Amino acid sequence: MLKAQNIENNEFILAIHCTNDYFGFGYRDLKFNYIKENFFIKNLDQDLSKQLITNLAEFLNKNKIESIARISISIGPANFNASRQIVVCARTMSQQLNCSLDKYSSFKIMAKRIAIKNHILDNNECFWIIKKLKKRGSIAGKYRINNLNLYNSNLHIEEVIPPKLYKKFITREAYFEAEYDIKNELKQLLELSAHNYENLISNHWTNVLPIYPLEPVN
Repeated sequence: MLKAQNIENNEFILAIHCTNDYFGFGYRDLKFNYIKENFFIKNLDQDLSKQLITNLAEFLNKNKIESIARISISIGPANFNASRQIVVCARTMSQQLNCSLDKYSSFKIMAKRIAIKNHILDNNECFWIIKKLKKRGSIAGKYRINNLNLYNSNLHIEEVIPPKLYKKFITREAYFEAEYDIKNELKQLLELSAHNYENLISNHWTNVLPIYPLEPVN
């Protein structure tokens, strides 16, 4: 198990996320909520298997591992190997700590930012997020605004269709290219998990698997 210096004992949410180019961590102290968040972001390379645990232990060096109230992670589509390693790490920690493990697709956690940027704000309005692939079609997921508050920060978006592969993607609905922003997405992971925490929603680690529409290719 990971070891950390026992300096603080406030419960917190841990987020773990990767894109095609970066991986990172975030935490939110549940006592101070937005006032106390912290992030770590690093370039993704082939040595993630060696770096993931070491970097995570360093990131958490001011917090007790036992104080993790829940873990929130992205499960793809992104770098397949990185997503798989994040899932394995998070499942192990969730099992050992007996804490809830929240999972979200990479498109789900960028959907709110894309909706605001493109003014997709009407209740029940749908849009797609797509990622075009060379010679293999497109990965696409469908999203819907199902709760609109006067403040964009409270915009809630439902994942209607999780990201999957389409050999030919055709739609009459609005669609936008996937745009990764790892710090913003770590914030979304924390926000979504905090909502689950406040509403006493629990998610078991056995239900968490990586999603990736393509088989890994060397």
